[in-house]
Amino acid sequence: MKKSLWLWQLGGFIFTAVAGVILHFLFDWTNESVLVAPFSAVNESIWEHMKLLFFPVLVFAIIESRYIGKDYKNFWCAKLIGIVLGTVLIPVLYYVINGAFGPTPDWVNIAIFFVSAAVSYCAETRILENDLVYCKSSSKAFAILLLIGVIFMVLTFMTPQIPIFKDPITNTYGYWKSI
Repeated sequence: MKKSLWLWQLGGFIFTAVAGVILHFLFDWTNESVLVAPFSAVNESIWEHMKLLFFPVLVFAIIESRYIGKDYKNFWCAKLIGIVLGTVLIPVLYYVINGAFGPTPDWVNIAIFFVSAAVSYCAETRILENDLVYCKSSSKAFAILLLIGVIFMVLTFMTPQIPIFKDPITNTYGYWKSI
């Protein structure tokens, strides 16, 4: 079972890496389609880059749950912790590194995404393997993940004008590109 879990999680990391890169460009590739905006990056803000990790990991978790989720009673709680950890790690690393060293080259920002995805899957694996979390309600954990997804989608269109949402290249916010 442990070998199977590690293979699934490695597959999830690869899926997330590929899907995250695709989602980074998908909005532009579709001529700024309103249909892909909720799931893809609509600008270069930190918030939009968090979506690039959140949605692929969530989609993979849903797929994974059909095959190995029943083997772990804490599956959705582990996924909730891992997804939130990886997603939150993106702005934490970005602001710490940029605060310490100033503006960073693109390769550093790309590395932040991959490191955050790796941390997400490693944390989930450790929690699942060692049964580290008591999961009182898997359905509530899954519902929280769906709620976070809805928040990402809504804030794509109703974007607060605060720094985490600001595109550093165009100085715009969200889908509507309002200043």
